[in-house]
Amino acid sequence: MPKLVSNLFVILMVGSLIVACANRGTPQGGPKDEKPPVIVKSEPENYAINFKATEIKLYFDEYVKLKNLSKQLIISPPMNTMPEITPLSSASKYITIKIFDTLQPNTTYAFNFGNSIVDNNEENAFPFYRYVFSTGSYIDSLEVKGNVKDALLLNTDTFVSVMLYEVDSAYTDSLVYKQLPKYITNTLDSTTTFTLSNLKAGKYKLIALKDQNQDNKYQQKSDKIGFIENYITVPQDTSYSLKLFTETPDFKAIRPKLLSGEKIAFGYEGDYRKTDIEITSVVPDSFAYRITKEKTTDTLLYWYKPRMASDSLLFKVSHPSGYQDDFTVRISEQKRDSLEVSATHSGTLHFEETFGIRANVPFEQLDFSKLRAIDKDSLAIDVTSRLDTLNNIYFFDFEKSEENTYSFQLLPGAVTDFFGRQNDTLNYTLKTKSTADYGNVRVTLKNATYPVIVQLTDKNGEVKREQYSTKPEPVDFTHVVPAKLFLRVIFDRNKNGRYDPGNYLLGIQPERVSYDSEQLDIRAGWDEVREFTLLE
Repeated sequence: MPKLVSNLFVILMVGSLIVACANRGTPQGGPKDEKPPVIVKSEPENYAINFKATEIKLYFDEYVKLKNLSKQLIISPPMNTMPEITPLSSASKYITIKIFDTLQPNTTYAFNFGNSIVDNNEENAFPFYRYVFSTGSYIDSLEVKGNVKDALLLNTDTFVSVMLYEVDSAYTDSLVYKQLPKYITNTLDSTTTFTLSNLKAGKYKLIALKDQNQDNKYQQKSDKIGFIENYITVPQDTSYSLKLFTETPDFKAIRPKLLSGEKIAFGYEGDYRKTDIEITSVVPDSFAYRITKEKTTDTLLYWYKPRMASDSLLFKVSHPSGYQDDFTVRISEQKRDSLEVSATHSGTLHFEETFGIRANVPFEQLDFSKLRAIDKDSLAIDVTSRLDTLNNIYFFDFEKSEENTYSFQLLPGAVTDFFGRQNDTLNYTLKTKSTADYGNVRVTLKNATYPVIVQLTDKNGEVKREQYSTKPEPVDFTHVVPAKLFLRVIFDRNKNGRYDPGNYLLGIQPERVSYDSEQLDIRAGWDEVREFTLLE
């Protein structure tokens, strides 16, 4: 019996040792691979001269794949026929580039891969690899450097293309719309700086594009553009700064159409202000019309009365830019839009806001005797009104006090629309907060060139408050809703009271904009004084 126990004890001890050894030997996994792939060979060699090949192979020390190649790859000069680069959807130890384009003589080409080459497992990038070759006897080695900034917004777009157009006897500024540049690079997604490398000496036009469809040509409707006014000379020891802006499109009316009874939509591109829509058809003496702007689309609405017996109407659209065009609009008997009235605000009305009512059909008149406006104590308040005819809003101005409630009632017939129809009873209730719920900001500008537009914006550039200043004096923003905001100053160069972007063909840069480097933290019940020194 003791011998049996002894043997059992030995067996258990050996078993424990085996388990312990097994646990101790269980693989836990090695350190994460953070090393990027390494290129081991290229055929033809990188920086080859007298290049005549139609296929390039790049060999790596491990399996690689291509990620976001369409965004990352920049070929300079651009090719009319894009090369075929494989593999796109699988991993391989080499990348193949097949060239189909006819290469220019005595030209240095560069394939900039950005961060598109990654290893197969951890996607560690082989950063900013460039394959360079020359069809001539030497590699061009000159550079142009600089940075790109948004002219109006705090943050600059990623993947901005920077281009050089060679200024020769065939050059015109309009080439940016229809031809590929001589050289191109991209800021990619990590920086606003750029370097154009492997350039030939010469005279160039320097352009930046936020190229939405990636065709390396400027589309005014969709792309942002930046440019240096004067031609640049390479080589030159200068760093360039380009301001990217959205150009106001040239005005153009889009073929109008009848939407409903006596309501015609004139779509447009560009700046609609001061657009004239003139009916050129013969109309009766009783003919009347109104023009309003649709709230959410680039459309002017032309309302007319009475109904016309004709099956079409003729119009002439003109614009101060010199644009003019004639249109024929087919008309038919259709039902008119029903009158719908809504409020511009509901719930809380801040002290710096103005309450109003808008309608889907033009207002014709307001009968003040049918407007009832009282406060929380049922006391009548003094109200004046004004009509914004283009946006079709009746604004009601009155003196507000804190922590009050205001009730507006429009009795039947208070408003009459363009077609003579009137409202049913309308009721609106609004409340104000305590002044302690808001913050106040006083801004003092140093080194300002007046006039200026002083704005408080959010991080996306949306304007929350704005003041126009024509002389050196404090700019006060009272009753500001608590938020983290940015202080922005626009130098109103042409004194028209608004920000004006640039115009590429006219060689006009956007109006100068400055942001204060320190964010404003607007707090309830706080007053802040901010001194903003503007750089020359």
